[in-house]
Amino acid sequence: MPKVRVFGAMKMADVVISYKILPQEVDVDFDELLQQIIQNLPEKVEVFTDYQTEPIAFGLNAMIAHIKIPEDETGLLDEMEQRIENLPSVSRIQTLMVRRVS
Repeated sequence: MPKVRVFGAMKMADVVISYKILPQEVDVDFDELLQQIIQNLPEKVEVFTDYQTEPIAFGLNAMIAHIKIPEDETGLLDEMEQRIENLPSVSRIQTLMVRRVS
């Protein structure tokens, strides 16, 4: 049977979660909201790409944000979602998509 050698530690993939973030107010500054989200993310969590906006109704827009977390970190997802939901300008968040990236 052939032997397999692994040199160095293997890095797990990352997971990118796309969220629809609904603001409390109609006239929210999404650039400022993104900065609040970035400042409140746990260590090892980062915004993956720039955000988009999506019209909801009557002038209300939602932010579509893509956040990258390590695949092998237990409990990090729940902590991150809780921190975003606790921001004063966020009404609620909804998970749109979860995918692995390397």
